[in-house]
This record gives sequence, structure tokens and C-alpha cells, in this order.
Amino acid sequence: MNKYDKMLELNKKKSEEKVTSAVNTIREMIVEKEKVSIPKLMKKTGLSRGFFYKNPIVRSEIDRALEQQAGMIDPRRTIIDQAMEREMELLQQQVRKLKYENENLKKENEKLKKALARKELNLIKQL
Repeated sequence: MNKYDKMLELNKKKSEEKVTSAVNTIREMIVEKEKVSIPKLMKKTGLSRGFFYKNPIVRSEIDRALEQQAGMIDPRRTIIDQAMEREMELLQQQVRKLKYENENLKKENEKLKKALARKELNLIKQL
């Protein structure tokens, strides 16, 4: 085996190690429910941006991870959603209370109108 063949074999081995490292990092991020992105992968693995875009094995793994995470919800968003739901619940309670109060006031208003009409009728009769 000449030097050229050894160099090719060494390069192939390094490339396979890079691919394995990238794929393992992507899978770890998925397990930890961490959003997969090229900049984060670059930081974690030390590999170049081009490597993630050009290597077909790694690129397909990234695409699969992104599809899988498309429905993933950011934990902060969940907290905000819960707070908003609680706020809506409180506002709905307030609306129900105000509707109830409004109905009672309408009934009281009708009673007072009838009482006033009776008083006016009595006054007219007395004349």
C-alpha cells in the first residue's frame, strides 16, 4: 500500500468519524428536546457550516430532526400559553359575573318602572 492509498484511507476514516460525531450530536439534541440548528451543531461539534449542508448523510439527519421537531413547542411558549389561558379564564368569569349582575339590574329596573307606573296611576285616580 503506497502513501496515497494510506492518505485516502485516513481521510475516509476521519470523514466517517465526523459524520458519526455529527449524527450522534443531532440525536442527543433530539433526546434532550433541544432545538436542532446548524449554528448549535457547529458549536457542539466544531465542524464547519458547509459540512452540515454538503454531507448528504448529515443533511438527511438534520432534515429528519427538523421534521420531527416541527411540532415541538418551546417550553417558554407553554408557560406563556398557560398564563394566557388562566387570564382568559379569569376574564370569562368576570364576564359571567357582569352578565348576571346586568340581568339582575334589568329585572330591578322593570320592577321599579312598574311600581312607578302604579304610583302614577294611583295619583291620577286620586285627582
